[in-house]
Amino acid sequence: MSSSTLFLSRQQLVGESLKRAAQQSPNKDAFVYEGFRVTYQQMEEKASQMAGWLQEQGITHNEKVGFILKNGLPFIETFFGVALSGGVGVPMNFRLAAGEIEYIVNNSDSKILIIDAEYVDVIQEIRKRIPKVEKVVVVGLENSTDDLINYDSIFDAQCEYKPVEQLRDEDGCMIVYTSGTTGRPKGAVLTHKNLYQNGMNCIWEFKLQYECNQLIVTPLFHVAAMNSLVTICLVKGTTYVHRDFDPVKVLQTVETEKINTLFLVPAMWNFILQVPNVTEYDVSSMRTCMTGGAICPLEIKENVMKLFSNAGIFDVFGQTEMSPATTVLQPEDAIRKLRSVGRPFINVEVRVVDEDMNDVPVGEVGEIVYRGPTLMKEYYNNPEATEEAFKGGWFHSGDLVQMDEEGFVYVMDRKKDMIISGGENIYPAEVEDVLYKHTDILEVAIVGVPDPAWGENVKAYVVLKPGKSLTEQDVISYCASHLASYKKPKHVEFLDALPRNASGKVLKYVLKNSHSSRDEKVQ
Repeated sequence: MSSSTLFLSRQQLVGESLKRAAQQSPNKDAFVYEGFRVTYQQMEEKASQMAGWLQEQGITHNEKVGFILKNGLPFIETFFGVALSGGVGVPMNFRLAAGEIEYIVNNSDSKILIIDAEYVDVIQEIRKRIPKVEKVVVVGLENSTDDLINYDSIFDAQCEYKPVEQLRDEDGCMIVYTSGTTGRPKGAVLTHKNLYQNGMNCIWEFKLQYECNQLIVTPLFHVAAMNSLVTICLVKGTTYVHRDFDPVKVLQTVETEKINTLFLVPAMWNFILQVPNVTEYDVSSMRTCMTGGAICPLEIKENVMKLFSNAGIFDVFGQTEMSPATTVLQPEDAIRKLRSVGRPFINVEVRVVDEDMNDVPVGEVGEIVYRGPTLMKEYYNNPEATEEAFKGGWFHSGDLVQMDEEGFVYVMDRKKDMIISGGENIYPAEVEDVLYKHTDILEVAIVGVPDPAWGENVKAYVVLKPGKSLTEQDVISYCASHLASYKKPKHVEFLDALPRNASGKVLKYVLKNSHSSRDEKVQ
Protein backbone atom coordinates (compact mmCIF):
# COMPACT_ATOMS: atom_id res chain seq x y z
CA MET A 1 0.00 0.00 0.00
CA SER A 2 1.41 3.40 -0.99
CA SER A 3 1.81 6.14 1.61
CA SER A 4 -0.84 8.28 -0.15
CA THR A 5 -3.37 5.44 -0.10
CA LEU A 6 -2.62 4.83 3.56
CA PHE A 7 -3.15 8.52 4.33
CA LEU A 8 -6.44 8.65 2.41
CA SER A 9 -7.72 5.60 4.28
CA ARG A 10 -7.50 7.60 7.52
CA GLN A 11 -9.77 10.33 6.17
CA GLN A 12 -13.56 10.41 6.25
CA LEU A 13 -13.83 10.50 2.47
CA VAL A 14 -16.96 9.65 0.47
CA GLY A 15 -14.95 7.64 -2.06
CA GLU A 16 -13.30 5.66 0.73
CA SER A 17 -16.74 4.59 2.02
CA LEU A 18 -17.35 2.85 -1.30
CA LYS A 19 -13.84 1.38 -1.43
CA ARG A 20 -14.20 -0.10 2.06
CA ALA A 21 -17.55 -1.64 1.18
CA ALA A 22 -16.03 -3.16 -1.97
CA GLN A 23 -13.10 -4.53 0.01
CA GLN A 24 -15.29 -5.99 2.77
CA SER A 25 -18.34 -7.14 0.75
CA PRO A 26 -17.23 -7.29 -2.90
CA ASN A 27 -19.99 -9.60 -4.14
CA LYS A 28 -22.83 -8.06 -2.16
CA ASP A 29 -25.56 -6.40 -4.25
CA ALA A 30 -25.03 -2.68 -3.73
CA PHE A 31 -27.48 -1.01 -6.11
CA VAL A 32 -30.48 -2.38 -8.00
CA TYR A 33 -32.13 -0.37 -10.77
CA GLU A 34 -34.73 -1.62 -13.27
CA GLY A 35 -33.50 -5.20 -13.05
CA PHE A 36 -29.78 -4.34 -13.15
CA ARG A 37 -27.95 -5.52 -10.04
CA VAL A 38 -24.54 -4.02 -9.32
CA THR A 39 -22.21 -5.36 -6.63
CA TYR A 40 -19.98 -3.19 -4.48
CA GLN A 41 -16.92 -4.34 -6.41
CA GLN A 42 -18.56 -3.50 -9.74
CA MET A 43 -19.61 -0.04 -8.53
CA GLU A 44 -16.12 0.64 -7.16
CA GLU A 45 -14.61 -0.31 -10.52
CA LYS A 46 -17.06 1.93 -12.39
CA ALA A 47 -16.48 4.88 -10.05
CA SER A 48 -12.69 4.49 -10.24
CA GLN A 49 -12.84 4.38 -14.04
CA MET A 50 -14.91 7.57 -14.09
CA ALA A 51 -12.53 9.21 -11.61
CA GLY A 52 -9.57 8.37 -13.85
CA TRP A 53 -11.38 9.70 -16.92
CA LEU A 54 -12.26 12.95 -15.15
CA GLN A 55 -8.64 13.36 -14.07
CA GLU A 56 -7.49 12.90 -17.68
CA GLN A 57 -9.95 15.63 -18.74
CA GLY A 58 -8.27 18.07 -16.35
CA ILE A 59 -10.45 17.71 -13.27
CA THR A 60 -7.87 18.31 -10.58
CA HIS A 61 -8.27 18.86 -6.85
CA ASN A 62 -11.31 21.08 -6.16
CA GLU A 63 -12.38 21.42 -9.83
CA LYS A 64 -16.16 21.33 -10.34
CA VAL A 65 -18.26 18.76 -12.24
CA GLY A 66 -21.93 19.55 -12.68
CA PHE A 67 -24.53 16.87 -13.31
CA ILE A 68 -28.20 16.88 -14.26
CA LEU A 69 -29.30 13.28 -13.91
CA LYS A 70 -32.50 11.58 -12.91
CA ASN A 71 -32.38 8.65 -10.51
CA GLY A 72 -30.41 5.75 -11.95
CA LEU A 73 -27.02 4.07 -11.96
CA PRO A 74 -25.27 6.94 -13.83
CA PHE A 75 -26.10 9.30 -10.96
CA ILE A 76 -24.51 6.91 -8.45
CA GLU A 77 -21.46 6.29 -10.65
CA THR A 78 -21.00 10.04 -11.10
CA PHE A 79 -21.47 10.81 -7.41
CA PHE A 80 -18.74 8.39 -6.33
CA GLY A 81 -16.57 8.99 -9.41
CA VAL A 82 -16.36 12.72 -8.81
CA ALA A 83 -15.67 12.17 -5.11
CA LEU A 84 -12.77 9.81 -5.90
CA SER A 85 -11.34 12.13 -8.56
CA GLY A 86 -10.64 14.89 -6.04
CA GLY A 87 -13.13 17.14 -7.81
CA VAL A 88 -16.31 18.62 -6.40
CA GLY A 89 -19.72 17.56 -7.69
CA VAL A 90 -22.58 19.94 -8.40
CA PRO A 91 -25.82 17.90 -8.55
CA MET A 92 -28.60 19.98 -10.09
CA ASN A 93 -32.36 19.89 -9.93
CA PHE A 94 -33.43 18.43 -13.28
CA ARG A 95 -36.68 20.42 -13.24
CA LEU A 96 -34.97 23.79 -13.38
CA ALA A 97 -35.50 26.11 -16.33
CA ALA A 98 -32.64 27.01 -18.68
CA GLY A 99 -31.89 30.32 -16.95
CA GLU A 100 -31.76 28.69 -13.53
CA ILE A 101 -29.36 26.00 -14.75
CA GLU A 102 -27.22 28.67 -16.38
CA TYR A 103 -26.96 30.52 -13.06
CA ILE A 104 -25.88 27.42 -11.10
CA VAL A 105 -23.39 26.24 -13.73
CA ASN A 106 -21.73 29.65 -13.84
CA ASN A 107 -21.93 30.30 -10.10
CA SER A 108 -20.33 26.92 -9.34
CA ASP A 109 -17.52 27.23 -11.95
CA SER A 110 -18.40 23.82 -13.39
CA LYS A 111 -15.91 22.66 -16.07
CA ILE A 112 -17.64 19.45 -17.13
CA LEU A 113 -21.36 18.68 -17.31
CA ILE A 114 -22.84 15.16 -17.20
CA ILE A 115 -26.49 15.10 -18.24
CA ASP A 116 -29.33 12.83 -19.29
CA ALA A 117 -30.15 12.96 -23.00
CA GLU A 118 -33.49 14.67 -22.36
CA TYR A 119 -31.63 17.78 -21.15
CA VAL A 120 -29.45 18.22 -24.25
CA ASP A 121 -31.73 20.87 -25.76
CA VAL A 122 -31.68 22.91 -22.54
CA ILE A 123 -27.87 22.83 -22.37
CA GLN A 124 -27.50 23.64 -26.08
CA GLU A 125 -29.79 26.64 -25.55
CA ILE A 126 -27.43 28.11 -22.95
CA ARG A 127 -24.15 26.65 -24.25
CA LYS A 128 -22.67 30.00 -25.29
CA ARG A 129 -23.61 31.53 -21.93
CA ILE A 130 -21.72 28.94 -19.82
CA PRO A 131 -18.18 29.59 -21.10
CA LYS A 132 -16.34 27.72 -18.33
CA VAL A 133 -17.89 24.40 -19.41
CA GLU A 134 -15.33 22.54 -21.50
CA LYS A 135 -17.12 19.23 -22.10
CA VAL A 136 -20.68 17.91 -21.98
CA VAL A 137 -21.22 14.19 -21.38
CA VAL A 138 -24.62 12.70 -22.24
CA VAL A 139 -26.21 9.56 -20.82
CA GLY A 140 -28.23 7.84 -23.55
CA LEU A 141 -26.47 9.47 -26.49
CA GLU A 142 -25.93 6.97 -29.30
CA ASN A 143 -22.63 8.35 -30.57
CA SER A 144 -20.24 11.08 -29.52
CA THR A 145 -20.18 14.29 -31.57
CA ASP A 146 -17.92 17.35 -31.65
CA ASP A 147 -20.03 18.94 -28.92
CA LEU A 148 -21.29 15.97 -26.91
CA ILE A 149 -19.55 12.92 -25.42
CA ASN A 150 -21.31 9.58 -25.10
CA TYR A 151 -21.43 8.62 -21.41
CA ASP A 152 -20.74 4.93 -22.06
CA SER A 153 -17.51 5.80 -23.88
CA ILE A 154 -16.01 6.80 -20.53
CA PHE A 155 -15.94 3.15 -19.52
CA ASP A 156 -14.34 2.02 -22.77
CA ALA A 157 -11.44 4.46 -22.47
CA GLN A 158 -8.01 3.48 -21.17
CA CYS A 159 -7.74 5.52 -17.99
CA GLU A 160 -5.65 5.19 -14.85
CA TYR A 161 -7.16 6.48 -11.63
CA LYS A 162 -4.63 8.14 -9.36
CA PRO A 163 -5.56 8.68 -5.69
CA VAL A 164 -5.38 12.41 -4.92
CA GLU A 165 -2.65 12.82 -2.29
CA GLN A 166 -3.73 16.28 -1.16
CA LEU A 167 -7.42 15.35 -0.67
CA ARG A 168 -8.64 15.99 2.88
CA ASP A 169 -11.99 15.20 4.43
CA GLU A 170 -12.49 18.93 5.11
CA ASP A 171 -12.36 19.59 1.35
CA GLY A 172 -15.56 20.16 -0.57
CA CYS A 173 -17.22 17.04 -1.95
CA MET A 174 -20.54 18.33 -3.29
CA ILE A 175 -22.00 21.80 -3.76
CA VAL A 176 -25.71 21.38 -3.15
CA TYR A 177 -27.81 24.36 -4.11
CA THR A 178 -30.60 25.28 -1.75
CA SER A 179 -34.15 24.80 -2.96
CA GLY A 180 -34.60 28.42 -3.91
CA THR A 181 -38.09 28.60 -2.41
CA THR A 182 -37.52 32.32 -1.81
CA GLY A 183 -35.37 33.29 -4.79
CA ARG A 184 -31.81 32.67 -6.03
CA PRO A 185 -30.40 29.40 -4.65
CA LYS A 186 -27.15 29.39 -2.69
CA GLY A 187 -24.51 26.70 -3.12
CA ALA A 188 -23.84 24.94 0.18
CA VAL A 189 -20.34 23.44 0.06
CA LEU A 190 -20.64 20.07 1.81
CA THR A 191 -17.33 18.45 2.65
CA HIS A 192 -16.43 14.77 2.59
CA LYS A 193 -16.50 14.81 6.39
CA ASN A 194 -19.94 16.47 6.41
CA LEU A 195 -21.49 13.71 4.29
CA TYR A 196 -19.57 10.86 5.90
CA GLN A 197 -20.40 12.01 9.43
CA ASN A 198 -24.06 12.52 8.57
CA GLY A 199 -24.12 8.91 7.36
CA MET A 200 -22.63 7.74 10.65
CA ASN A 201 -25.14 9.86 12.57
CA CYS A 202 -28.03 8.30 10.60
CA ILE A 203 -26.84 4.76 11.31
CA TRP A 204 -26.89 5.52 15.02
CA GLU A 205 -30.17 7.43 15.17
CA PHE A 206 -32.15 5.14 12.82
CA LYS A 207 -30.59 2.01 14.31
CA LEU A 208 -29.84 0.79 10.79
CA GLN A 209 -28.97 -2.88 10.55
CA TYR A 210 -26.00 -4.35 8.71
CA GLU A 211 -26.99 -5.18 5.11
CA CYS A 212 -30.37 -3.44 5.30
CA ASN A 213 -32.54 -3.00 2.18
CA GLN A 214 -33.44 0.59 1.37
CA LEU A 215 -35.60 2.01 -1.40
CA ILE A 216 -34.86 5.44 -2.86
CA VAL A 217 -37.59 7.22 -4.82
CA THR A 218 -36.91 10.83 -3.85
CA PRO A 219 -34.66 12.68 -6.34
CA LEU A 220 -31.02 11.76 -5.75
CA PHE A 221 -29.86 15.34 -6.25
CA HIS A 222 -31.65 16.13 -2.98
CA VAL A 223 -29.12 15.98 -0.16
CA ALA A 224 -31.07 13.50 2.01
CA ALA A 225 -31.38 10.94 -0.79
CA MET A 226 -27.85 11.54 -2.04
CA ASN A 227 -26.37 11.12 1.40
CA SER A 228 -28.13 7.77 1.81
CA LEU A 229 -25.69 6.49 -0.83
CA VAL A 230 -22.92 7.03 1.70
CA THR A 231 -24.95 5.63 4.59
CA ILE A 232 -25.73 2.40 2.73
CA CYS A 233 -22.02 1.82 1.96
CA LEU A 234 -21.19 2.13 5.64
CA VAL A 235 -23.63 -0.69 6.55
CA LYS A 236 -22.97 -2.74 3.35
CA GLY A 237 -26.68 -2.68 2.51
CA THR A 238 -28.58 -2.84 -0.79
CA THR A 239 -30.23 0.19 -2.37
CA TYR A 240 -33.18 -0.22 -4.75
CA VAL A 241 -33.64 2.87 -6.92
CA HIS A 242 -36.78 4.07 -8.70
CA ARG A 243 -36.40 6.68 -11.43
CA ASP A 244 -39.62 8.47 -10.50
CA PHE A 245 -42.10 8.35 -7.65
CA ASP A 246 -45.01 6.00 -8.29
CA PRO A 247 -46.87 5.14 -5.05
CA VAL A 248 -48.17 1.82 -6.39
CA LYS A 249 -44.70 0.79 -7.58
CA VAL A 250 -43.31 1.71 -4.15
CA LEU A 251 -45.75 -0.63 -2.43
CA GLN A 252 -45.05 -3.39 -4.95
CA THR A 253 -41.29 -3.08 -4.43
CA VAL A 254 -41.64 -3.11 -0.65
CA GLU A 255 -43.66 -6.32 -0.97
CA THR A 256 -41.50 -8.18 -3.52
CA GLU A 257 -38.02 -7.05 -2.43
CA LYS A 258 -38.73 -7.04 1.32
CA ILE A 259 -37.68 -3.42 1.70
CA ASN A 260 -37.13 -2.46 5.32
CA THR A 261 -35.99 1.20 5.06
CA LEU A 262 -37.77 4.00 3.21
CA PHE A 263 -37.55 7.80 3.28
CA LEU A 264 -40.34 9.89 1.77
CA VAL A 265 -41.27 13.54 2.12
CA PRO A 266 -44.70 14.08 3.72
CA ALA A 267 -46.45 14.68 0.40
CA MET A 268 -45.21 11.30 -0.88
CA TRP A 269 -46.39 9.48 2.26
CA ASN A 270 -49.76 11.14 1.71
CA PHE A 271 -49.94 9.78 -1.85
CA ILE A 272 -49.05 6.30 -0.56
CA LEU A 273 -51.97 6.51 1.86
CA GLN A 274 -54.35 7.41 -0.99
CA VAL A 275 -53.56 4.25 -3.04
CA PRO A 276 -56.75 2.16 -3.47
CA ASN A 277 -56.59 -1.09 -1.48
CA VAL A 278 -53.38 0.11 0.16
CA THR A 279 -53.91 -2.28 3.08
CA GLU A 280 -53.77 -5.30 0.78
CA TYR A 281 -50.03 -4.93 0.13
CA ASP A 282 -47.62 -6.91 2.29
CA VAL A 283 -45.50 -4.28 3.99
CA SER A 284 -44.56 -6.43 6.97
CA SER A 285 -40.83 -6.23 6.08
CA MET A 286 -40.74 -2.49 6.79
CA ARG A 287 -38.83 -1.52 9.92
CA THR A 288 -37.79 2.10 9.31
CA CYS A 289 -40.16 4.73 7.90
CA MET A 290 -38.53 8.13 7.65
CA THR A 291 -40.09 11.47 6.81
CA GLY A 292 -38.53 14.89 6.42
CA GLY A 293 -37.96 17.72 3.96
CA ALA A 294 -41.07 19.52 5.23
CA ILE A 295 -43.21 19.59 8.34
CA CYS A 296 -45.21 16.36 8.46
CA PRO A 297 -48.88 16.94 9.34
CA LEU A 298 -50.00 14.90 12.35
CA GLU A 299 -52.78 13.18 10.40
CA ILE A 300 -50.30 11.79 7.86
CA LYS A 301 -47.89 10.64 10.56
CA GLU A 302 -50.64 8.80 12.46
CA ASN A 303 -51.88 7.03 9.33
CA VAL A 304 -48.36 5.97 8.30
CA MET A 305 -47.91 4.38 11.72
CA LYS A 306 -51.16 2.46 11.28
CA LEU A 307 -50.31 1.18 7.78
CA PHE A 308 -46.69 0.20 8.52
CA SER A 309 -47.45 -1.35 11.88
CA ASN A 310 -44.16 -3.31 12.07
CA ALA A 311 -42.09 -0.21 11.45
CA GLY A 312 -40.97 2.69 13.55
CA ILE A 313 -41.56 6.15 12.12
CA PHE A 314 -38.69 8.61 12.35
CA ASP A 315 -39.59 12.26 11.83
CA VAL A 316 -36.37 13.96 10.70
CA PHE A 317 -35.73 17.69 10.63
CA GLY A 318 -32.82 19.47 9.02
CA GLN A 319 -31.63 21.42 6.02
CA THR A 320 -29.15 21.25 3.18
CA GLU A 321 -26.48 23.23 5.01
CA MET A 322 -26.38 20.59 7.79
CA SER A 323 -25.87 17.66 5.37
CA PRO A 324 -28.88 17.60 6.23
CA ALA A 325 -30.18 15.93 9.45
CA THR A 326 -30.32 17.90 12.71
CA THR A 327 -33.10 16.46 14.90
CA VAL A 328 -35.14 13.26 14.89
CA LEU A 329 -38.23 12.05 16.71
CA GLN A 330 -37.65 8.40 17.59
CA PRO A 331 -40.49 5.85 17.27
CA GLU A 332 -40.70 5.35 21.04
CA ASP A 333 -41.61 9.02 21.39
CA ALA A 334 -43.88 9.20 18.33
CA ILE A 335 -47.13 9.11 20.31
CA ARG A 336 -46.29 11.06 23.44
CA LYS A 337 -44.46 13.78 21.47
CA LEU A 338 -46.53 13.61 18.31
CA ARG A 339 -46.05 17.26 17.30
CA SER A 340 -42.30 17.23 17.86
CA VAL A 341 -39.42 16.60 15.46
CA GLY A 342 -37.49 15.12 18.34
CA ARG A 343 -34.14 15.87 19.88
CA PRO A 344 -30.81 16.75 18.25
CA PHE A 345 -28.89 14.11 16.30
CA ILE A 346 -25.76 12.74 17.85
CA ASN A 347 -22.84 15.12 17.04
CA VAL A 348 -25.17 18.08 16.38
CA GLU A 349 -25.21 21.02 18.79
CA VAL A 350 -28.46 23.00 19.03
CA ARG A 351 -29.63 26.23 20.63
CA VAL A 352 -32.90 28.17 20.41
CA VAL A 353 -32.16 31.90 20.43
CA ASP A 354 -33.67 35.36 20.07
CA GLU A 355 -32.52 38.10 17.69
CA ASP A 356 -29.60 38.91 19.99
CA MET A 357 -28.36 35.30 20.24
CA ASN A 358 -29.69 34.88 23.77
CA ASP A 359 -31.16 31.48 24.64
CA VAL A 360 -34.94 31.78 24.96
CA PRO A 361 -36.72 30.21 27.96
CA VAL A 362 -38.16 26.71 27.67
CA GLY A 363 -41.43 26.79 25.75
CA GLU A 364 -40.81 30.12 24.02
CA VAL A 365 -40.35 30.52 20.28
CA GLY A 366 -36.92 31.31 18.88
CA GLU A 367 -34.63 30.54 15.94
CA ILE A 368 -32.85 27.20 16.03
CA VAL A 369 -29.10 27.49 15.40
CA TYR A 370 -26.55 24.71 14.90
CA ARG A 371 -22.89 23.67 15.18
CA GLY A 372 -21.13 20.38 14.54
CA PRO A 373 -19.13 18.27 12.06
CA THR A 374 -22.02 18.07 9.56
CA LEU A 375 -22.20 21.86 9.13
CA MET A 376 -21.30 23.03 5.62
CA LYS A 377 -17.99 24.69 4.88
CA GLU A 378 -19.47 27.81 3.24
CA TYR A 379 -21.80 29.14 0.58
CA TYR A 380 -19.78 28.90 -2.63
CA ASN A 381 -18.77 32.25 -4.15
CA ASN A 382 -20.93 34.06 -1.58
CA PRO A 383 -18.85 35.32 1.38
CA GLU A 384 -21.53 37.80 2.47
CA ALA A 385 -24.19 35.09 2.82
CA THR A 386 -21.66 32.83 4.59
CA GLU A 387 -20.81 35.53 7.11
CA GLU A 388 -24.48 36.24 7.77
CA ALA A 389 -25.31 32.54 8.19
CA PHE A 390 -22.46 31.99 10.69
CA LYS A 391 -23.16 35.11 12.74
CA GLY A 392 -22.25 34.61 16.39
CA GLY A 393 -20.36 31.39 15.68
CA TRP A 394 -23.47 29.29 14.98
CA PHE A 395 -25.33 28.47 11.77
CA HIS A 396 -28.61 30.36 11.56
CA SER A 397 -31.30 28.09 10.15
CA GLY A 398 -34.15 30.56 9.71
CA ASP A 399 -36.48 28.04 11.38
CA LEU A 400 -38.66 29.04 14.33
CA VAL A 401 -39.04 26.39 17.01
CA GLN A 402 -39.92 25.76 20.64
CA MET A 403 -38.02 23.38 22.92
CA ASP A 404 -39.67 21.65 25.88
CA GLU A 405 -38.16 20.76 29.26
CA GLU A 406 -36.97 17.38 27.91
CA GLY A 407 -35.12 18.94 24.99
CA PHE A 408 -37.69 18.00 22.31
CA VAL A 409 -37.96 20.47 19.42
CA TYR A 410 -41.30 21.67 18.00
CA VAL A 411 -41.19 23.42 14.64
CA MET A 412 -43.43 26.43 14.43
CA ASP A 413 -42.44 27.55 10.94
CA ARG A 414 -39.82 29.11 8.76
CA LYS A 415 -38.89 32.51 10.13
CA LYS A 416 -39.78 34.09 6.83
CA ASP A 417 -43.19 32.34 6.72
CA MET A 418 -44.43 33.51 10.11
CA ILE A 419 -47.55 35.67 9.75
CA ILE A 420 -47.93 38.76 11.93
CA SER A 421 -51.55 39.91 12.02
CA GLY A 422 -52.49 42.82 14.29
CA GLY A 423 -49.34 42.22 16.32
CA GLU A 424 -50.13 38.52 16.86
CA ASN A 425 -47.74 35.82 15.62
CA ILE A 426 -49.44 33.11 13.58
CA TYR A 427 -47.54 29.96 12.59
CA PRO A 428 -48.80 28.45 9.32
CA ALA A 429 -47.89 24.91 10.41
CA GLU A 430 -50.40 25.12 13.27
CA VAL A 431 -53.26 26.05 10.92
CA GLU A 432 -52.14 23.44 8.37
CA ASP A 433 -52.20 20.72 11.04
CA VAL A 434 -55.83 21.53 11.81
CA LEU A 435 -56.91 21.48 8.17
CA TYR A 436 -55.13 18.18 7.46
CA LYS A 437 -57.51 16.58 9.96
CA HIS A 438 -60.48 17.46 7.73
CA THR A 439 -61.57 14.28 5.98
CA ASP A 440 -62.18 16.04 2.64
CA ILE A 441 -58.82 17.84 2.38
CA LEU A 442 -55.85 16.24 0.62
CA GLU A 443 -53.30 19.05 0.89
CA VAL A 444 -53.14 22.57 2.26
CA ALA A 445 -50.72 25.49 2.43
CA ILE A 446 -51.13 28.54 4.65
CA VAL A 447 -49.53 31.86 3.71
CA GLY A 448 -49.71 35.44 4.91
CA VAL A 449 -51.17 37.99 2.52
CA PRO A 450 -51.26 41.80 2.85
CA ASP A 451 -54.09 43.35 4.84
CA PRO A 452 -54.48 47.18 5.04
CA ALA A 453 -55.88 47.08 8.58
CA TRP A 454 -53.96 44.23 10.22
CA GLY A 455 -50.71 44.16 8.23
CA GLU A 456 -51.23 40.55 7.18
CA ASN A 457 -53.98 38.00 7.34
CA VAL A 458 -54.21 34.27 6.75
CA LYS A 459 -54.95 32.67 3.40
CA ALA A 460 -55.48 28.94 2.88
CA TYR A 461 -54.70 27.19 -0.41
CA VAL A 462 -56.59 23.90 -0.37
CA VAL A 463 -56.46 20.76 -2.53
CA LEU A 464 -59.51 18.55 -2.03
CA LYS A 465 -59.62 14.78 -2.21
CA PRO A 466 -61.17 13.39 -5.42
CA GLY A 467 -64.94 13.68 -5.46
CA LYS A 468 -65.08 15.98 -2.42
CA SER A 469 -66.56 19.45 -2.26
CA LEU A 470 -66.13 22.34 0.19
CA THR A 471 -66.82 26.06 0.15
CA GLU A 472 -64.62 28.85 1.42
CA GLN A 473 -66.92 29.29 4.40
CA ASP A 474 -66.78 25.56 5.20
CA VAL A 475 -63.00 25.81 5.58
CA ILE A 476 -63.11 29.02 7.62
CA SER A 477 -65.78 27.65 9.95
CA TYR A 478 -63.85 24.43 10.47
CA CYS A 479 -60.76 26.38 11.50
CA ALA A 480 -62.79 28.68 13.75
CA SER A 481 -64.00 25.64 15.70
CA HIS A 482 -60.43 24.45 16.37
CA LEU A 483 -58.33 27.64 16.56
CA ALA A 484 -58.34 31.09 18.09
CA SER A 485 -60.33 33.44 15.89
CA TYR A 486 -57.33 35.52 14.79
CA LYS A 487 -55.63 32.38 13.39
CA LYS A 488 -58.43 31.28 11.09
CA PRO A 489 -58.10 31.98 7.34
CA LYS A 490 -59.75 35.10 5.99
CA HIS A 491 -59.40 33.82 2.42
CA VAL A 492 -59.53 30.34 0.90
CA GLU A 493 -58.54 29.35 -2.62
CA PHE A 494 -59.01 25.85 -4.04
CA LEU A 495 -56.29 24.42 -6.30
CA ASP A 496 -55.84 21.20 -8.26
CA ALA A 497 -52.31 20.87 -6.82
CA LEU A 498 -49.87 22.87 -4.72
CA PRO A 499 -46.78 24.23 -6.48
CA ARG A 500 -43.72 22.26 -5.36
CA ASN A 501 -40.07 22.02 -6.19
CA ALA A 502 -38.46 18.69 -7.06
CA SER A 503 -37.66 18.09 -3.40
CA GLY A 504 -41.34 18.07 -2.52
CA LYS A 505 -41.31 21.43 -0.75
CA VAL A 506 -44.30 23.72 -1.27
CA LEU A 507 -43.29 26.94 -3.02
CA LYS A 508 -45.11 29.38 -0.78
CA TYR A 509 -43.61 32.39 -2.52
CA VAL A 510 -45.40 31.28 -5.72
CA LEU A 511 -48.70 31.26 -3.81
CA LYS A 512 -48.00 34.68 -2.31
CA ASN A 513 -47.08 36.09 -5.70
CA SER A 514 -50.23 34.67 -7.29
CA HIS A 515 -52.34 36.39 -4.62
CA SER A 516 -50.52 39.69 -5.17
CA SER A 517 -50.94 39.45 -8.92
CA ARG A 518 -54.64 38.75 -8.54
CA ASP A 519 -55.04 41.81 -6.30
CA GLU A 520 -53.27 44.01 -8.82
CA LYS A 521 -55.61 42.84 -11.58
CA VAL A 522 -58.64 43.59 -9.42
CA GLN A 523 -57.40 47.11 -8.76
